[in-house]
Amino acid sequence: MSSAFASLRAPLRRAALNTSRSLRAAKPVSRTYATGSGASGNSNTALWVGLGLVGAGAGGYYMFSQDLSFSEAGKQAATAGKSGVQAAKAAAGFTPTKEDYQKVYNKIAEKLDVEGYDDNSYGPVFVRLAWHSSGTYDKESNTGGSNYATMRFAPEALHGANNGLNVARTVMEDVKKEFPWISYGDLWTLGGVAAIQEMGGPKIPWRPGRIDGFEKDVTPDGRLPDATQAQDHLRAIFYRMGFNDQEIVALSGAHALGRCHADRSGFEGPWTFSPTSMTNEYYKLLLNEKWSWRKWGGPKQYADKKTGTLMMLPTDFALIQDKAFKPWVIKYAQDEGLFFRDFSNVFAKLMELGVPSAQWATSEPWIMKGSDEK
Repeated sequence: MSSAFASLRAPLRRAALNTSRSLRAAKPVSRTYATGSGASGNSNTALWVGLGLVGAGAGGYYMFSQDLSFSEAGKQAATAGKSGVQAAKAAAGFTPTKEDYQKVYNKIAEKLDVEGYDDNSYGPVFVRLAWHSSGTYDKESNTGGSNYATMRFAPEALHGANNGLNVARTVMEDVKKEFPWISYGDLWTLGGVAAIQEMGGPKIPWRPGRIDGFEKDVTPDGRLPDATQAQDHLRAIFYRMGFNDQEIVALSGAHALGRCHADRSGFEGPWTFSPTSMTNEYYKLLLNEKWSWRKWGGPKQYADKKTGTLMMLPTDFALIQDKAFKPWVIKYAQDEGLFFRDFSNVFAKLMELGVPSAQWATSEPWIMKGSDEK
């Protein structure tokens, strides 16, 4: 370790005594992973602790509570504290490697299975966090996207489309504590990649390079899809980001995962019978089941006639009502391999929206190892 960074260790150690009581212990797990957990006493582990405390010294450490109560002034200090973190990195000669990011992936994978939350998995809500933090991009103004992680701030965190994502952000905060050098944009998008791969989906190319912005970078409300709308709305939203009709249908396949909640979006229920498995069942059900309007007090949504337990949104049904969208629904229903290939490409594209090419840490994206790979 260089003498420049060594000089930081004493004040960092003092700061650690003041902050350690607030850190929650990691939950023990039984999975095995592609690399070590990062718990060994190597210099990188010590550095990660130091980097986190540099940020804390600048007022940069914060945590979301379940009810979104937080200090916006603290958030601004968090971003300002980034310069201190970067200085510590430079002094130590530390540049995160693919192996370092693999350890973050592994930690996220540890947290996917949880008793008592939706279908006992955080996977779908991790995908939604990655999606919504990236899907604000506007190609005309070159604003939004995953680069600044602006959902950290109240204006965006409180947008109606982001209801419930405080759950995912809170879990991700535990990962951030262990790896304080990673940006929130990189953490959240890597979380989406890990969730898809661990739930049986395709490999998603991913690379680091996003930075954390300020509250001034928050995008206006209304940039994410409104599920009550139809195909014209879908095209307006996705064309604004730079997607075409085929890519819109491929991205919609993420609705194989998760469920809606009446206390969040107003809608209720899962799209498929296996909401924690990434498959092409979404397209099969959309085409082959008989659907009717659900009779209930909530917003208009479809229910399957056979069991009444599944749902489709108006934006889902628009995919089989539109003559340009429907052929892709048919293709993906018939060929899961084709769906996986196209989804991998378009989800990787979504995750990189709004990030200047000069920021990427590597010229080509990486493929992260799943927890079942040695």
